[in-house]
Amino acid sequence: MGMLEFIRNHLAHAGPLLVAGAFAAAVVAERARALFWKYPLREKEGFFGRVSDLLGAGDAAAAAAFCDRYPDKPMAGVAKSALQRAHLPDELIRQGTEMALADAVAAIRRRTAFLSMIANVATLLGLLGTVAGLIHSFEAVGHADAQQKSALLAAGISTAMNATMLGLGIAIPCMIAFGFLANRSNELVAELEGAATRVMDLIQQKFYRLAMEQAPEPQKSPVPEAAARGGNGAGHRPREARAA
Repeated sequence: MGMLEFIRNHLAHAGPLLVAGAFAAAVVAERARALFWKYPLREKEGFFGRVSDLLGAGDAAAAAAFCDRYPDKPMAGVAKSALQRAHLPDELIRQGTEMALADAVAAIRRRTAFLSMIANVATLLGLLGTVAGLIHSFEAVGHADAQQKSALLAAGISTAMNATMLGLGIAIPCMIAFGFLANRSNELVAELEGAATRVMDLIQQKFYRLAMEQAPEPQKSPVPEAAARGGNGAGHRPREARAA
């Protein structure tokens, strides 16, 4: 019995597996597009260079508006969240950055875990079809005459093995895709965490420079008159007075 014949004749077993496989294919296509093409910021150094220039010019609002040019990039969203709070204390900037980072990480890891679940479910559905095929085969053999027993037994075992193969044929690609996509998700999350730290550093550098520029120059303390004359202090009298 071929796979197509098995699917046609045993749709009750093959149908859930085919639905799971179609759902897994949709998840893989959507996640691969998002993680490899939609979310990564290709010109990362140029992006941070422009943000640094705008912050150096004292225009944090323009730097935040520059991030709007990359609406689908989580890195730009995290940077914008920090830049919009650049005038606030460091703790508030950090809190806003962490909230934006959490949302971005959730978006990056969304739906990837479904592939692991589908792989497990497909394996179990294949096993269920195998057990059901064997039960049906042995029940048919028990009520058949001697001439039909071998044919019924062979058909039942074929059905059971096809169910197993279909389940594994869906589960194995799902696990492979899950491994690749999970690894890519971890890479993007690490890049986001580095970007958040980099933006915080740029903001702190900006306000440090402003503070240094606005700080008054330290005034020199006046030199005591006696020290200016070369004396040892107001408590020492001239030599003539001591002699008298």
